This record gives sequence, structure tokens and C-alpha cells, in this order.
Amino acid sequence: MVTSTDPVELGLAALTFHHVIDGQLVENQQFDHRRDPRTNAVLWKVPVAGQHELEAAVTAAQNAFRSWSKTSFSERQNVMRQLTSKLRDSKALIAAIVSKETGKSAFMSELEVDHSIAFLEFNSSQQLLDETIQEDTIMKIVKTHSPLGIVAAICPWNFPLVLAVAKVAAALVTGNCVIVKPSPFTPYSILKFAEIARDIIPSGIFQALNGNNTLGEHMTTHPGIDKVSFTGSTATGKKIMESASRTLKRITLELGGNDATIVCPDVDVKKAASEVANGCFFNAGQMCVATKRVYVHEDVYNEFRREFLEAVKAFSLKSLPDLHPIFGPIQNHMQYAIVQEFIQDCKTHGYQIVTGGDAVTPGLFIEPTVVDNPPDNSRVVKDEQFGPIIPLLSWKEEDEVVRRANHTETGLGACVWAKDRDYAEHLGRRLEVGSVWINSYEKPNPVGYFSGHKQSGIGGEWGRQGLLSYCNTQILHIYK
Repeated sequence: MVTSTDPVELGLAALTFHHVIDGQLVENQQFDHRRDPRTNAVLWKVPVAGQHELEAAVTAAQNAFRSWSKTSFSERQNVMRQLTSKLRDSKALIAAIVSKETGKSAFMSELEVDHSIAFLEFNSSQQLLDETIQEDTIMKIVKTHSPLGIVAAICPWNFPLVLAVAKVAAALVTGNCVIVKPSPFTPYSILKFAEIARDIIPSGIFQALNGNNTLGEHMTTHPGIDKVSFTGSTATGKKIMESASRTLKRITLELGGNDATIVCPDVDVKKAASEVANGCFFNAGQMCVATKRVYVHEDVYNEFRREFLEAVKAFSLKSLPDLHPIFGPIQNHMQYAIVQEFIQDCKTHGYQIVTGGDAVTPGLFIEPTVVDNPPDNSRVVKDEQFGPIIPLLSWKEEDEVVRRANHTETGLGACVWAKDRDYAEHLGRRLEVGSVWINSYEKPNPVGYFSGHKQSGIGGEWGRQGLLSYCNTQILHIYK
């Protein structure tokens, strides 16, 4: 537990965490504790839900849906605005919890709360109006939308608050009830958010259950759940898709990616290198759309590599405990081991590691690691690392780099850097991904529809288009 004498820290130490079921704070017989990835300190006790708690939550959601689904968009928007104010007022507390469970800096944790607020604000401004598709003297065809019902939101550990809030906000404003299951690695912030939301949202509409993989399996097969929205690995997404098919649930799967950044020869090399480094090592690379491969034109490769390595020095662990605010530890031991396997594979095959490669304790820290021009069939190029290790690669011709960037089973995001913005856009449109950033590293936005191509997902979320994934569409044929 927390041992600081700081009043804020002491306040954190006194916190308790519960499931939120039908407006009540619920415990059960099974408990768990997680650890702070920065210090390895044991965090708060947290209950672990099973089948009984899930049944109670589904029943409460079904009862609440009867009235909540009949409310107007304006009524639900008003609830979203109140929830936004509540989260804003609770920012210091929630950010402190995020920092403890993820190991993020205060800056990164506060940024995650700010982004969560942005999702609530965006969705509080949205509604899906009826649309007349065609009308003549004989008939009128109208398109309308209705909520799906009960949504299970299964959320990841890298951004445990914002990626959950994004699902909650879209589900609620469209008239659904939602049951959130956080990652068992990071259960705390969304459980606390669901707790403080009880003052605003009627019982059964927004609930949260902490649980392990077994709970997730129960949610994907439960006949009372109408949709599963999942963010996580491609391997787990495939299992969810298979389980959900038994009851033909609607699904949205936001899965892994192996995002490429392409650097063209006309760039401002120093500026681009610094920004690309941010895209590679933001949250220590633990971001679904973090840059995982950097392709640099051969004319500027050596200069870019020099400037890139200079920029990476800002994330050095030698500055601990005063680490650069956007860098941090690996969140959990499972991913820590995976990243170390990538580094060892590079060493085994004799690839040139030009910086990094070492682990630092206490905590789950790994130095930012750069691999110079490994072969395209190397593991560090082919597979998603999801950690602070990045390959720099050289390219010569447009068709060549497009082919290499697209030569992956995933297609989540990509970046293109070029002074000629028209050419950058042309290049970006050739990439087989759901989102492309031009002259920026990856910065997802609540307004932009977010989806993956190939094995990076099924469907999508965010933006006005994303609201449709939480609705049934109905066509009314009205004869005059």
C-alpha cells in the first residue's frame, strides 16, 4: 500500500473499490490486488466478479433498459453533460488512481482524464436524427435508429479510463445500458468512475464488474447481452468473435496493429525525428496505434537516424525518477516478458541495437530500444511489439515502401511525413489502414471514426459514424 505522508497519497491509501451493480457498491468472496508498475508496490484490494455478479448486472440492465431506451436524445445528452462535470470535478482523484494502476506520470494520467472528458463532451453533442431517404406522391421512406440493448464493454489495460469512457459515452447517449469489464491488470479507475457516476445515472444503466478472463467469456456468451465492444489483442478478439457468434451478438473489435511511419526525403529531418520518436515511445509504446515500424527514405536515413537517436535520449531511464512525462514502465509482467523476448530475439540474430535494450529495476522499466535496419522478416518488424522497441528501416521507391508497409496481417494506423502535403496524402491513401496521420504522430480524436482494416478489427467506434455501431437501423415505408 501507499506509504507516503503526503495528504493526497494518504487519501489514496484509504480508498476502497467495489463492483457497481444496480446502483449499489458490491463486494464478493474473491479478491485480488494489483501492483504499481513503477515501484512494484501492492495496490488496493479489489473484488473479482463471477457468474452470480454478472447475472445480477444483466438483470438490472434489462430492467433499466425499458425506461432508458425510451428517453430522448436531449435527455441523454443532459445526463452526459452532468457526467462530464462530475468527472472534471473528480479529475485529481481519478488521475491519481490512473497513475498508480498504470505507472504513468501525473502528466499522462491527467491527460487521460482530459481525453475522457473530451469523449463525454463530444457524445453529449451528438444525436442520430430520422432521415427521409425518399419521398414522392405515393410513399415516404424514413431511416431511424434504436438502441441495441445491453452492451458489454471489455476494456484494455494501456488506457484503462479513456478507452472505457469512450465506449460508455457512445452506448449511453444512444439509449443502451452498459456493463464495463476493465482489464484485470487495471481495474481501479473505471470502477471508481462508475461509483461516482451513481449520483447522476439511474441504477442499472452504467455498471462495472472487475473480473478475470472467465468473466469475459461469460459476457460474450450470455444471452442477455446484445453487443460486445472489445479493445485488445487480435488473438483475444478472435475468441470473442467465436463466442459471440453463438448468440449472433453485435460486435465491435478494436484489435492490434503494426503501424508504419513513412518519412519522405523532403522533410525537416530534425523536427520529424523528434515527433516520430514521440509516436514510437508515447506511453512506452503501449498504444494500439503507436508507431511500430519507421521507414526512412535512403537519402535522409543517416541524418534521420542521428537526430532520432538524439531525440530518444529524452526518454532515457538514466533520468529516473525524473523520467520524461510521456515515457514510463511496462504496465504488467506479461507484456514486460514479451518486450524482453523481442530484444533477446534481436540479440540472438545479431541485429544492430543502436541504443537501449536494458531493463531497470525496481518497477517494470525497459530502456527505449532502437534497432538499425533489421531484415523485413525479423520478428521486430513483422510482429507488434507493444513496448519501447522500434526498428528503423530504409526505403528507396514509393511502390516498394507501400508494399512493405502493407505487408502485414493488420491495418490499424499509419503516419506519413513529407513537406509536400499533397504527396503525403497520396501516399497515405495507398496504405491499408483505418487511420492515417499526415505530418503528425498518432493522435486519435473523438470526432474521427476509429476502425481497423484486415485483422485489426471488425467495425469501428468514435465519431458520429461510431454511434451507429450501438444502434439498430430501421426503415419505415410509409404509404400515403
